[in-house]
Amino acid sequence: MADVSPFPCLRPAKETVSRVAALPYDVYNRKEAREVVKEEPISFLAIDRPETQFPPETDMYSQPVYDKAAEMIRDWTEKGIFLRDETPCYYVYEETMEGRSQTGIVGCSSVDDYLTGVICRHENTREEKEQDRIRHIDTCGAQTGPIFLAYRGSDGIRKLVEKVKDGPCLYDFVTKEGIGQRVWRISDPEECRSLQELFAAVPKTYIADGHHRAASAVKVGLKRRGEAAASSGENPASYFLSVLFPEEELRIMDYNRVVKDLAGLSSDEFLAKLQEGWSLTPVSGSEEARPTKKCQVGLYLDGQWYRMEKKDWAPSGDPVRDLDVSLLQETVLQPILQIEDPRTDKRIDFIGGIRGLSELERRCGEDMKAAFAMYPTSMKELFAVADAGLLMPPKSTWFEPKLLSGLFIHEIG
Repeated sequence: MADVSPFPCLRPAKETVSRVAALPYDVYNRKEAREVVKEEPISFLAIDRPETQFPPETDMYSQPVYDKAAEMIRDWTEKGIFLRDETPCYYVYEETMEGRSQTGIVGCSSVDDYLTGVICRHENTREEKEQDRIRHIDTCGAQTGPIFLAYRGSDGIRKLVEKVKDGPCLYDFVTKEGIGQRVWRISDPEECRSLQELFAAVPKTYIADGHHRAASAVKVGLKRRGEAAASSGENPASYFLSVLFPEEELRIMDYNRVVKDLAGLSSDEFLAKLQEGWSLTPVSGSEEARPTKKCQVGLYLDGQWYRMEKKDWAPSGDPVRDLDVSLLQETVLQPILQIEDPRTDKRIDFIGGIRGLSELERRCGEDMKAAFAMYPTSMKELFAVADAGLLMPPKSTWFEPKLLSGLFIHEIG
């Protein structure tokens, strides 16, 4: 059962919150991060990407860079940019995008739940990607980026959230990307106890986004636990910052593919091979090509859109093989385009659905030969893969809106 605890949060003052809150650190490349921080010096990106405080040629993984992040957290707290809630609290966090809202609970999830499988994963992580966040968390003594978790809905949690949302907001602002942000605090000890008990009845939670951040937080927690020789209940690092959403409020967007070449085939040869297993219909534009159900794929090639539909498909019972991204890999990318491992092959790239299908057209006009528009993976499919203890292919899910960093900080000392 899920162990989700309240915590004493370090968070922005109300008058600075809209300036501090920032998209996650890995949304930006190094140049983009510098530009954001130059425009807004108290963007939390300055702390999440502390190399922005140094000359461009600085090694972004050197220890002084991480030390600078810790220094800025202390400095901004002294200046009143951050405030600290001294008593453990939960927070209700609502994001609204294009008229659609999702509401989650901000709390701290147990490292032990991650280790025992109560928190389910659906992606592998890479050690080299973890190291940066491990050093950032350990040096700052704080977890600064929340992990995006999902759970099967609970009537009790839903009712408590509705009650809290009837009260006054702690924060209410709109980001420059147009995403509404509202936060309520749950500080009443009885409500906190009730919410903790309600989560204890939730059998599993699922990492929707943030696998590398979660793995990094867990490794720091285990390191700190060993150093302190403390039990998990006594060590703040034995919990990691998370936002937990009921599955019915979440939407997964498409995660599309573009390829550099046709593996030596001409366009006509490629289309002929495709038609051995797929029906292929030319259409007038991207919206006609956009998949509307499983086993449909939109293909963009030589300025023309096609609707692809798999012939004679039936579910296999394997939740990974039955994903549309797996179907494309097993019937097109690997056998026809010779892309054996999409994790490492430099001939393939991935484009989140938030960028729209026009981005696929743009890339094909710039540095790619063909594009595949995918039907989105569903929450049901994500849960099925995780429940089976299996892993999805890379870039199977894209969640929007993103959780902002800097709204909630969990200090681990």
